[in-house]
Amino acid sequence: MSEKNVTSPPSGEVGAAKPRRVGTTDLPKPSRAWQWLGLALVDSGEGYATVEMTATEEMTNHSGFVHGGMISALADSAMGRSLRTIEPGVERAMSFDLKLSFINAAKIGETLRATGRVVHAGRRTMVAECRVEGRGGRLIATASATFAVTREKE
Repeated sequence: MSEKNVTSPPSGEVGAAKPRRVGTTDLPKPSRAWQWLGLALVDSGEGYATVEMTATEEMTNHSGFVHGGMISALADSAMGRSLRTIEPGVERAMSFDLKLSFINAAKIGETLRATGRVVHAGRRTMVAECRVEGRGGRLIATASATFAVTREKE
């Protein structure tokens, strides 16, 4: 079984293995969930992807902060997108294990930035981790997930 452990520089650091793909142009068609949540791919490179979402009134919980499920969807999307930066490519990925730790409340109107990083890139499963940050880099949540993947043929 082919296995690749991946560590890559965060966005903006010198030494990225491949040129970054920025924007959603490399997405054949964003999913309806991405469209509904207003997710946008803002940075990606080998082993990582950064996705942003601006929190709206429709995303609040009873306390008036961003609902944890919305933050979860953002983190899952960033991690899932990070898998698609690994070669051989990923045709299909589904998270089957997802863990989130909420650190701070996110506020309505705040742009949330999630950076997913691949930490294990196996042939059938992949593992990623994520940081979700708010204004000024304030940590909102951390996450990790395991994905079942179908890889492109080498």
